[in-house]
Amino acid sequence: MTLADQLIDILNSLGGFGPEIWLSAAFCGLLLVELLLRSVPDRARRWVAVLSIVAVGVAGVWAVLLPTRGFLFMHLLFVDRQAIFFQVVVALGAVFVIWYEILTLPKRLPIEWYSLLVAMTLGLFLMTLSVNLLSIYLSIELVSICSYLLTALTADRKASEGGIKYLLFGSVSSAVMLYGMSLLYGMTGTFDLTADVFGAELARQDGTVAAVAVLLTLAGLLFKLAAVPFHVWTPDAYEAAPVPVAAFFSVGPKAAGVLVLMRLVTALPMQTASAGATMASLQKPLAVLALAGILIGNLSALRQTDAKRLLAYSTIAHAGFLLVGVVALNQAGFEAVLFYAGTYLFISLAAFFLVDLLARSNGSDLTIRHFAGLGPKHPLLSVALTVVMLALTGLPPTVGFTAKLLSFSALFEAYQQSGEGWLLVLFALGLLNALISLVYYLKIPFLLFFRSGPAQPDSAQPAQVSGGAVWLAIGLTIPIIGLFIKPDWLLELVTGW
Repeated sequence: MTLADQLIDILNSLGGFGPEIWLSAAFCGLLLVELLLRSVPDRARRWVAVLSIVAVGVAGVWAVLLPTRGFLFMHLLFVDRQAIFFQVVVALGAVFVIWYEILTLPKRLPIEWYSLLVAMTLGLFLMTLSVNLLSIYLSIELVSICSYLLTALTADRKASEGGIKYLLFGSVSSAVMLYGMSLLYGMTGTFDLTADVFGAELARQDGTVAAVAVLLTLAGLLFKLAAVPFHVWTPDAYEAAPVPVAAFFSVGPKAAGVLVLMRLVTALPMQTASAGATMASLQKPLAVLALAGILIGNLSALRQTDAKRLLAYSTIAHAGFLLVGVVALNQAGFEAVLFYAGTYLFISLAAFFLVDLLARSNGSDLTIRHFAGLGPKHPLLSVALTVVMLALTGLPPTVGFTAKLLSFSALFEAYQQSGEGWLLVLFALGLLNALISLVYYLKIPFLLFFRSGPAQPDSAQPAQVSGGAVWLAIGLTIPIIGLFIKPDWLLELVTGW
């Protein structure tokens, strides 16, 4: 391609890059505003927050209305309906967490968090579009740097410790991923996952060697998913981060990361015998990682006494459930992943917001035993949290049941087609773990309604809970019930948008 053709391609690509350009400009603008308004009253701070919501919301709407589809910037990025779907999920998550932070001002974050969240959203948007190893790496690093800063943003020891642990594990996973990418480049001679030569050259390699290179490359994606074995940072970072930040961590990086994971898996060749060996070599380790995530997440959550750490281990288990759809390696499995990620947005955000509001209303921290007896005092919040816990378990009448049903149905379909016994083992143990999770998910509802609360210490000062924050958290539970009754509303977007 000549230099003139490259310049023409870049100019033509700008039409499909509008949301990302907008977020870049918004990030720079917010940085400038925050520098000028560092010591400002709450009213001025609210304007900064509103500007952040507008920036992210406009990017999400722009992505949906974007007329351009296809490759951008010489196959660095690719715009399709899956990318747009996950961009909408990320944008909604960012809007909800900023909105919640506005409504809970007594525990407000440093003003810099708005620009950092917009920058992280930009990185996640780029991740959803990336089909080139170089763009994948750069976008993941942008998301990671913003994540480290957001974790350690508050000036206390726990936040600093959580941020450092996050940084150390992130650096290791990034190094492993970069080594895997270098191996893939050495084998194929290209960074482009969509190039014909990528699949052709990878098919010529030994299946086990190619699978090892791909698994090393997946390290960064597994880190963003909080999936085993790059999950160790999760409970400490979630506990250290403020509730809105931890809530966004549980949704945004997972959505973008699982899409990049699906793109990488589907780029692998399947048309030759050696390629088939590659896929088989990759499918089994992915199944092991999925099962390990489900087991470690659920068993570790049983011992937790802090609600945020419990939800952190819950996200590890749900990363395993997300991988179940990928392990199926069929169209039904990939559609189940999209549905799961779309519904998990509402479930996870509602869980973090509701436990935070209940703790605020009681003037206590997020220790689980402090939720005892709050059901009669705060019936709306308690009933909504019970619904959310049922959804996290995967029980009807919540969309969590539908999401797990679709994932395991796709896995069983893959077993029927291949006859591989280990797929059936993953199917059975995955369902068994859904039952194990009942023990810790229903612990909080049990305490809310069937145990009397301990005597409050004199230092406990219940905070005035904003009615807007309460209705926001309760409103997030409406789709959890509604999408169980009418899952077609989301399935049509996933399958036919």
